Amino acid sequence: MLSGQMYNAADEELITERERCKYLCHQYNLLSPELVDERKNLMKQILGKTGDNFLIEQNFRCDYGYNIEIGENFYVNHNCVMLDCAKITFGDNVFIAPNCGFYTAGHPLDFETRNSGLEFAKPIKVGNNVWIGGGVTVLPNVTIGDNVVIGAGSVVTKSIPANTVAVGNPCRVIKENK
Repeated sequence: MLSGQMYNAADEELITERERCKYLCHQYNLLSPELVDERKNLMKQILGKTGDNFLIEQNFRCDYGYNIEIGENFYVNHNCVMLDCAKITFGDNVFIAPNCGFYTAGHPLDFETRNSGLEFAKPIKVGNNVWIGGGVTVLPNVTIGDNVVIGAGSVVTKSIPANTVAVGNPCRVIKENK
């Protein structure tokens, strides 16, 4: 799965790992919002790597958790979904608005292969000083460079270079961000 090759998502070990993560996410989402320390401690059990200063608002969902790494000063607003079948890495000073999705999983275009249960996963990497607007979707094999703003509602299908503002579906650079 992590190598980017086709794999079977119905593998018993993968199912067990997803169930563990979904249980922890469920517990996280049930915590009262003012229990910031408890939320932070539980999120450290879910994610593969965290900085010291972060806040992830509820509801949050992911598949495995251990494939997600976040830097310092990381903030995610409500209703974020991260399908982390491959690595999802965030730098420092990343701010994510509500209702965003980061999806590393992909499915074959050929229906026979797709129907067999095989899928693939490619990583997502987000640099430092990035602001991602509300309702953004980031697809597999995307890198978002440092100092980038992604406009609300964008669907990021290809990598976005550093120091830019990008918007749309598909997301494209509209100007440099100085």
